[in-house]
Amino acid sequence: MAVRTAPGTGILLVTANVGSLFEDPDNLQKTWLREFYQVVQSQKPHFLAVHCQEVGGKNYEASMSHVDSFVKELLSSQAMREYNRARIYLDENYKSQEHFTALGSFYFIHESLRNIQQFDFKAKKFKKVLGKETCSETLESTASLEKEKFPQDYFPECKWSRKGFIRTRWALADCAFDLVNIHLFHDASNLVACEKSPSVYSGTRQKALGYVLDRITDGRFEKLPHFVFGDFNFRLDSKEVIEALCPTATKHMVRSADGDEVDKLIFRESDNDRKVVLQLEKKLFNYVNQDVFRENNGTPLLEFDKELSVFRDRLHELEISFPPSYPYSEDSSEGKQYMNTRCPAWCDRILMSSSARDLIFKPENEEKHILYDNIGPNVCMGDHKPVFLSFRISPGAGKCCQRGENIFREAPL
Repeated sequence: MAVRTAPGTGILLVTANVGSLFEDPDNLQKTWLREFYQVVQSQKPHFLAVHCQEVGGKNYEASMSHVDSFVKELLSSQAMREYNRARIYLDENYKSQEHFTALGSFYFIHESLRNIQQFDFKAKKFKKVLGKETCSETLESTASLEKEKFPQDYFPECKWSRKGFIRTRWALADCAFDLVNIHLFHDASNLVACEKSPSVYSGTRQKALGYVLDRITDGRFEKLPHFVFGDFNFRLDSKEVIEALCPTATKHMVRSADGDEVDKLIFRESDNDRKVVLQLEKKLFNYVNQDVFRENNGTPLLEFDKELSVFRDRLHELEISFPPSYPYSEDSSEGKQYMNTRCPAWCDRILMSSSARDLIFKPENEEKHILYDNIGPNVCMGDHKPVFLSFRISPGAGKCCQRGENIFREAPL
């Protein structure tokens, strides 16, 4: 796989919640890897970063062997043979409730890319990247990254939450940047999510994302361009989207046996034999016409995708032109069907700081080399479709870094 000859350094960023792969590895993993390799081969990056969430699935201890085989396949596959350096960080410390995040960060470097270094957060300097290394023991003490799990009081109703972030820092093509793997809190109940606008869960995610952004720019290290990509669990504004999907329907509440709580909401048309349009339960979102989430890639619904707007001065995103990335059917024979568990939403995203956006959109960079899309649109990839961003960094782009020219003087190759 010869890397393309277009000028600059090719970068491919991928985010993938891979929990489903370890629930059904025999059926899903081969398909997932095939689709992933196809994107790598079509984009031909020099530097490839894959941020995974829910590595190992719901039962990590039982899935450890599946995780090992997944990693070995990535490192030894024919499709990745020209990537002669790699860094893989797996949070496998599942026995530590205080620290476990189930995050996995994979970085692959093409043999043609010479000048690449990774930051040592303890020594506070860049070091040359050589060979392939996998780190899966206590990541908290690993010098080449920063990892944190969100405090339990951020999401007290979820006792076993595994949400957090991992940060790494890289220098290449005479510039440096941070890559942050992130997993934010989900909507625990569809019924609670639609009570008000914005939802209580949106507020929790906002607090956690703000914490991460403050942490990676807090002055302990030089402030650099940063790409934050992972499963943000961003959801459409439930209250507003339901009003749009069921504009003339009548809402009926079904209460629990003791009458204290609402167990179900049923929306019926006022005529047409009072046809049920939407049924809503804690973990049920059964809408009569799933096509609205697929037609035009669901983009008319982006008006209800509002969670990023709070951070409009701190984070940016390319235009979304792919369907909601979650929750797809985990049936290996279904590629485009959504599960009736949650309202489909763009949970999996690749965001960037203003300075990172400037790296991509330098005048000398051709926009035709920029692509923001999903992976495996027509096949089952699990309940999340991976999302990728492909772009090129042109020579001299590092001038937008605060001390871009000093980086290589501090840590000569």
